[in-house]
Formats: sequence, C-alpha cells, structure tokens
Amino acid sequence: MLNSTSSEKKNLQSLISSNLKRLTIIPPSSTATATTAAAAHDFDFSDVFGPSTPHFTTQSPSSSSPSPSPSAFIGDPLVIHSRSHSFVGPSPRYTVSSSLPFQIPEVEADTQPKAESESKSKIGPEDFEILRVIGQGAFGKVFQVRKKIGSVLGDGDGIYAMKVMRKDIIIKKNHVGYMKAERDILAKVVHPFIVQLRYSFHTKSKLYLILDFINGGHLFFHLYRQGMFSEDQARFYTAEIVSAVSHLHKCGIMHRDLKPENILMDVDGHIMLTDFGLAKEMNGLDRSNSMCGTTEYMAPEILLSKGHNKDADWWSVGILLYEMLTGQPPFTHANRQKLQQRIIQEKVKLPPYLSSEAHSLLKGLLQKEPSKRLGSGPSGGDEIKYNKWFRSINWKKLEAREIEPKFKPDVSGKDCTANFDRCWTTMPPDDSPAPTPTAGEHFKGYTYVAPNPWLSPKCYVAPNPRPLPK
Repeated sequence: MLNSTSSEKKNLQSLISSNLKRLTIIPPSSTATATTAAAAHDFDFSDVFGPSTPHFTTQSPSSSSPSPSPSAFIGDPLVIHSRSHSFVGPSPRYTVSSSLPFQIPEVEADTQPKAESESKSKIGPEDFEILRVIGQGAFGKVFQVRKKIGSVLGDGDGIYAMKVMRKDIIIKKNHVGYMKAERDILAKVVHPFIVQLRYSFHTKSKLYLILDFINGGHLFFHLYRQGMFSEDQARFYTAEIVSAVSHLHKCGIMHRDLKPENILMDVDGHIMLTDFGLAKEMNGLDRSNSMCGTTEYMAPEILLSKGHNKDADWWSVGILLYEMLTGQPPFTHANRQKLQQRIIQEKVKLPPYLSSEAHSLLKGLLQKEPSKRLGSGPSGGDEIKYNKWFRSINWKKLEAREIEPKFKPDVSGKDCTANFDRCWTTMPPDDSPAPTPTAGEHFKGYTYVAPNPWLSPKCYVAPNPRPLPK
C-alpha cells in the first residue's frame, strides 16, 4: 500500500516537472506574434488537476439572453389585503433621455472570484453608506443611502433610495419573475413622472435597486395630513398620473398597483410613480389572470378572475381620484370578502359637492364593465385627457414640467426625511444578514448601470399621438 502511494507521488511529480519545462516567459518588449505563439504552446495541467473550469462571459443588457426557466415564474403575487406604503423612493429629476440606447456591461456580484483589477469595478452594497430606513415591505427594507466618495461608481455625494430584497423569500413565494420584471421595466421606461432606475446589483443573498432619493414623501402622507384635496390640486396630480400611466400603456406595461402609497412627491411638488413590483409587460391583445394588487384599488374584472388588461389601471386611477377628492376610497369594509362584494356589485356614490365635470370623469373611469371604461378605446389615455375636467390642463407644458405646482412639500435639505413616517426613520439602519438560497441561477443578468443621460440622444417625446387642446 505504501509502495503504491509512493509510486503515485513520484509519477505525479514527474508529470508536473515535465510540464513546467515547457513554460516560456516572453519579455514585455516581445511582439504580438511572439505572444500569440506562446499562447499556442501554453502548458496544460488538465491531466494532473482535471479539466479547467470554463470561463463565462457576462452579456450586456442589449444582448439576447436565454429564456428564464418556467419554474422561476410559477405562481402569481399575492393580493395585498392591507394597505401598505410604497417599497421604493423614486427620482425627483427628469432625465432628457426616454430610452436607454446603450448600457454598461453587467458585472455579476455572485460570479466566481475574478482578477483584482476586474473585481474593483464590481458594484455592490459597499459603494453606499446607509443613513436611515425609509420604508419596509414583504421582501425587505428601503434605505436612504449616500454614494461613497471614491466608489467604483465615481466620486460624488449623491443621496439615493436603496431597495433591498431577500432572495430566499422571493424564491419561496415564487416571485422571481416579478422581481426581474420590475428591474427590466424600470431600466427601460423614462418619463418625467416615473421613477428611473440608476443601478441594480445582487449579492448571494439579496437584490438591490438604487434610485434617486426623493424627499417630498408619499402622496398618501400629504393626503392624510390634509384630509382631502381641492379639485384644482387633485386635477394637477391626476393629470401627471394619467400622463405616466398612458406612457406605460404605450410601452406595453400595466402597473397593477396604483395607490397613494405608490406615488411620491418631489421637492418641487411633482408626483413620481413608483413600485413596479406587480407590473407586467403585455401586448394589446394579451390578458392576465393574476389576482394581484391592493384590494381597495382592484378592478372588478380582477376580483371576478375574468382576465384583465391595461383597462384595470384606469379603474385604479378613478379610485385614486375619488380618494383625493373625498378623503377615502369609494368602497371600504373591514371584512375583505364584503369589500370585494361591494366593489363588484355596488354603484359608486358621488358626493354632491363635486363639480359636474368631476362626476363625469369619475363615472367614466369607474365603469365596472372594462370595455365601457374611459381609456379602454383605441386612443387609450387620450380619451381621459380630452375629458372636460382637464380642460384647463396644457398637456404639452405639463409633460415638460413647465407647470409650477401650487403645493410644495416642506423640505429642509436633500437628505431630509421629515415627510416619511417616523415608524421607519427611527428604525435601526441595518442591512441585516440573510440566508443564501441554494439555487443561484435565478437572478443572472440582474446587474445594471444607467447610462449617462448627457451622452444619450434626446428622445423623450410627450406621449400624445395627436395634438391636445390647450
């Protein structure tokens, strides 16, 4: 036995020695031809250590990627039975580019160890300093963070919102497809009233989305403080919401979770649509059978499992408008089943103090039959824009952010969190450890860096197929 082991060691040493004799070192001044020749005669230790590990090249976002496995998309998101706040903080800035013509190649945070020079260009949580918690949801937390000076993302003292989601919970709930869809939608959609993604990356246990921090707070926060909005104030916010939703629909995207908690207000008083965790890309003929959303804002066809399309978003816009004008949604009940019955069966009761134009718009948006709902026609959101209630809105100026909001939130600085609930901002700002899922291929290709807007062509056009009334 000992002789056999000794013999094997000698044979192995002899094999290594013979391979090392074939090693040649080319001086730096050597020509490219010599380098190529050396590479052709490179020594091989596969007979000693086994076959070498193949090197995988990360694809850029623009390149085609294999279709995700069906198992990643099993199951639909659960219905949100209790009202909850938005999970992300959107950007207060309007970028001149409405498409992303190029992207920085992805650098996966969960790949095999790389050379030192390459690993330094990897994006990760270490590039951001956590300041405080500004939100919490089913999969994790949202932090206010500061980009560290000297990070791979470039010097700067930028303040951002960092949405952190645990992979193990996402996989357990079969929401992998929805999390990837949120990242993809945020990366491709640019609109003055929609949050824009700046970075995304992942570690072995978590997903990270980085967006500009907006310190005006949730629309729900201001609605709760004021009780209700005047028709003028509600008209301005609803017009910006209609503009954003119309653009999403023209991009083939349904939001499916429109509510005051998913709308934020920037320092200038403009709204920003956020939280695309339930959004879905569809063409004009597709219908979804998912039972998803927040019950108070769900359209009857969703509750009846009839299949729904983008028309369900316009129902939610109608519920939003009703809540802004009255202080509460039109259908409420502590019992979830009775709440659903009211949405399906009861007529909307319109307060007499609202104008006839407001009544007309609400009746159009809150049609229980989707095909009769305002916005369901071939011109989509333009049907809503032409409604008499929006007669005073100059849509071109609105979408250029040239209309100054009458209300501006009270903000003391770019890192001010006074407009966020203290139940979050007083929480310990800890990105606590999480278990690593056994399956690691679910989130391949998740990393993203937004292109420099000044290097992109100006291609945002107000999404109107025909001129609208001044």
